[in-house]
Amino acid sequence: MSDESEPCALCGRYGDALPMERHHLVPEHREESPVVLVCSPCHDQLHALFTNEELIEEYHTAEKLRGADRMASYLGWIRTTNKTSIDVRTSNDVRQRR
Repeated sequence: MSDESEPCALCGRYGDALPMERHHLVPEHREESPVVLVCSPCHDQLHALFTNEELIEEYHTAEKLRGADRMASYLGWIRTTNKTSIDVRTSNDVRQRR
């Protein structure tokens, strides 16, 4: 799903070549969860950095995700690229919190 007129809610990038996805701000509660449009790389990265519990309890808005320390270096980097996909691995820290 790509929509050139709406930028990624996290990195602000947009364009026909950039795959966009709906991110449920309250995972595991999809029926009532608000959603934001994010690019595939940002969606992959946020799920690699945060557990569903953390997303539900602390990072349930695009503003809170953008302001998260864990996202800062990634967002600084991705905004300077034209990458449409990235290789993401869940960190050991996130695995331990799950």
